[in-house]
Amino acid sequence: MACVALLSNPRSTGNRALLPRVRAYCARNPDIFHYEVEEIGQIPDAMRTIARVSPKVLVINGGDGSVQAALTELHGGKYFGETPPPVAVLPNGKTNLIALDLGAQGDPLDALARIVELAQSDLAPHTVQRELIALSDGRDSRPVLGMFLGGAGLADSILFCRTKIYPLGLPNGLSHVLTALAVLVSVVLGVRAAFLPPRPAPVSVSLKRGGQFSGRFTLLIVTTLERLLLGSKTESDTGRLKLMAVEQGPVTLLRALAASIRGRLGRNRLQGVHIEQGDEIEIAGDRSNVILDGELFETSAGNPIVLRTTAPVPFLKLAA
Repeated sequence: MACVALLSNPRSTGNRALLPRVRAYCARNPDIFHYEVEEIGQIPDAMRTIARVSPKVLVINGGDGSVQAALTELHGGKYFGETPPPVAVLPNGKTNLIALDLGAQGDPLDALARIVELAQSDLAPHTVQRELIALSDGRDSRPVLGMFLGGAGLADSILFCRTKIYPLGLPNGLSHVLTALAVLVSVVLGVRAAFLPPRPAPVSVSLKRGGQFSGRFTLLIVTTLERLLLGSKTESDTGRLKLMAVEQGPVTLLRALAASIRGRLGRNRLQGVHIEQGDEIEIAGDRSNVILDGELFETSAGNPIVLRTTAPVPFLKLAA
């Protein structure tokens, strides 16, 4: 039995420079079973093979999209029966939201070494349970799973960053800062131009047994992670999705940013800022984008996106 199974996606942007170091590290550590996939479609075969070695920990080395695809297959394929190993995520994507939530920061190899160290002993003190978002769009019978969904203006900003900023070859941090500045110019100053993010399309958001609201939103977030964007943190009920929506408009956005800086976002109600929880959320609209852990989905008239939670999945947390 291998202590650690490592699933790597060589096509992930971060792995272009990292993967040679990962391969060398794994060659020196017989407790690691390393499996590389060339494309997402190979993940089912990877899971079948990894299940045969019965690892104590499954580590995913790729971007948020790779993590989402692996979690979808892990949950839907039942390769480990009803007791899958805890999942760890290396900080190797452009956003690293899931890795950050699990305490993995800095050099991915340092995180991998820490995981190998933890796998030598009892993992129970370091294992946390997380529900996943199950997204159904009315087209596929099998839901897609993830942990962070961005919609409305946030999805448009992510696509803007991918198509306009990342091709410039700048560091990820600088790319994200430039994207944030472009969003502020567009929202706060009301500037409309081809080189700025577009105006968000109208969407309607419904929470099962929790009401409905609609409009144009600069930010629309649904997550099972402990923290929402802008640093807000909710008192989470088990098995519930956390949602934050910030209505379009400079005053509302600046109000939300100010509350975030003071650490008060989510503690008191703000006009135009919706922070809710629910066990089922429906997002409807005509050609409005949502992005779940890197994968793009689009609503259409009469074909909403429905979000539910899964049963808890074990993850390995590297920091308190």
